[in-house]
Amino acid sequence: QVQLVESGGGLVQAGGSLRLSCAASGRTFSSYAMGWFRQAPGKEREFVAAITWSGGNTYYADSVKGRFTISRDNAKNTVYLQMNSLKPEDTAVYYCAAVRRGYSIVVPTSRSGYDSWGQGTQVTVSS
Repeated sequence: QVQLVESGGGLVQAGGSLRLSCAASGRTFSSYAMGWFRQAPGKEREFVAAITWSGGNTYYADSVKGRFTISRDNAKNTVYLQMNSLKPEDTAVYYCAAVRRGYSIVVPTSRSGYDSWGQGTQVTVSS
């Protein structure tokens, strides 16, 4: 497993932008598929975005498609989530997740598919 630490959350007005970062420990980061999930108060944790080991394939929830972009820098052991055109309904705790998948281009989009999680970072979007 890998240790994950998220950062970059905060308070932003609707229509604004934030970039979340997730720093991973270890020397095998490039063999991990990475994902972002979020959990709003009283709701289940839901999938937001995922990326393959090379960054060549990305996947998004319909609710964020066209507004959010996931990317990674394997040299820095970091995955990012650029969030634009934020809406109040994007308010949640955002979690970074990882699972070792080698060179697979298929990545999980469900919570059960990941075995390492960060502590989460709060994103609040005001109307």
